[in-house]
Amino acid sequence: ARKIAFSDRKMRAGEWVKKYAEGTELSGKVLGVIGAGRIGSIVARICRFGFNMQVLYYDPIRNQKLEEEAGAKYVTLEEVLKTADIVTIHVPLMPETKHLINEEKLKLMKKTAILINTSRGAVVDTNALVKALREGWIAGAGLDVYEEEPLPPGHPLTTLDNVVLTPHIGASTHEAQARAGVLIAEKVIGFFKQKQLL
Repeated sequence: ARKIAFSDRKMRAGEWVKKYAEGTELSGKVLGVIGAGRIGSIVARICRFGFNMQVLYYDPIRNQKLEEEAGAKYVTLEEVLKTADIVTIHVPLMPETKHLINEEKLKLMKKTAILINTSRGAVVDTNALVKALREGWIAGAGLDVYEEEPLPPGHPLTTLDNVVLTPHIGASTHEAQARAGVLIAEKVIGFFKQKQLL
């Protein structure tokens, strides 16, 4: 929203691009959450209470708690895509979600919208996304996951100024890795104590 990655690249290249780097504020904007499970719900609450965003969400299972606690509105996938200023994806990869976001769905989005995918790469059709970013169907994207990992050198996504790319590091913090290690140890201990996985 603030064009930080674009501005950083230009500054490192010796370009002062202040007039081209005007961003947008999140306050008052609409967040569209696709997948309102544990992570999607946390993101929705942070954006609602931390950034004063309106929250729409789509999930096959309605999340009454999210509606009550964060004022989120349950809508169709199409309505999320047509209405949201920021669309964030938090669904598992299953046959039903592969290429859930394809060319048809990307064309529903606002030209000013930003798509964020931190769930699984194949939920978004990469070729359609590249086309959408090149042709201006949407304003930009933030990606931490890809259909092919690692992302090959020279991939078309790496040539675009309107996309932020990270190497699948969503859970790569010292704290998250420590929690994962403790959870695994608890599962192993539980298995040997009860002869079943918890």
